[in-house]
Amino acid sequence: MSANSKLTVATHVLVWMELSRRLGRDLVTSEQIAESVNTNPVVIRRCLGELRKAGFVDAKRGSGAGWFLLVEPDAVTLEDVFRAVDPGPVLGLHHTQPNQECPVGSGIRPTLQRVYDDLEDTMRRRLARTTLADVLKDILAQQDGRDPSALVNAATHTD
Repeated sequence: MSANSKLTVATHVLVWMELSRRLGRDLVTSEQIAESVNTNPVVIRRCLGELRKAGFVDAKRGSGAGWFLLVEPDAVTLEDVFRAVDPGPVLGLHHTQPNQECPVGSGIRPTLQRVYDDLEDTMRRRLARTTLADVLKDILAQQDGRDPSALVNAATHTD
């Protein structure tokens, strides 16, 4: 089993799009974003579709097609992004009812549900305190004086 990375990818997409926008590139392609995320553009298009449904991005079709942000990064929290791409519970229980004749099987779901509910509450409160602008600010602070346009140029293969 692997960890769910939908929040990570969606945050990466939105923050990269904001950095691109700050550098004068309002329209970006899923291929360009995929370069930065280092994944297949299909994965990015699926993510962008979820972000579009949430009202964070939209697409221009036809000549000069591309995706663009509809939101300001200081108005969107990681909790907002999480709800957009993964609205279900963070941790899930058994897909089928455990054996109710077993002492563990009959008690595991309610016990773990209380723990999971508490964890989810804590996680969502923490995500709600962090905006996309906070994420971008922290990323740029880690760049040791490198020109931010180089970060976008590397993914878009332009100068």
